[in-house]
Amino acid sequence: MDRLQFEVPVRIAPGPGLPVEEIYSVEQALDFLQDRSGHRQGPMYQKAFNACFGATVDVVKTEDACRAFTAFCRVAGLIANDMMTPRKRGDEARALHN
Repeated sequence: MDRLQFEVPVRIAPGPGLPVEEIYSVEQALDFLQDRSGHRQGPMYQKAFNACFGATVDVVKTEDACRAFTAFCRVAGLIANDMMTPRKRGDEARALHN
C-alpha cells in the first residue's frame, strides 16, 4: 500500500443530485482542497490543507492527514451519509452518524 493512501476512502457528497466522490489518498485530498480554494476558507480548511501537505513531505502521518481532511469535509457538510471511518489502525470501521 502506498504510504499516502488512506486506509478507508473519504466519501464526499458534493451537492444534491451529484454523484458521491471517493478520495483515496493525500494527493487526491490536496487536489480536492485546491479545487475549493475559491470557496470560503477557514481554520478547518487550513488545518486539512496543512496536514495533507505535511504528509506529502513526511512531516505528518497519513492517518492524521486523513482525519484532518475528514473533519474539514464533515464541518463543510460534504461527507456522504454512508461514510465509514476507521477508529484506529487495525480496528474495524464504523459508520458516521450525522
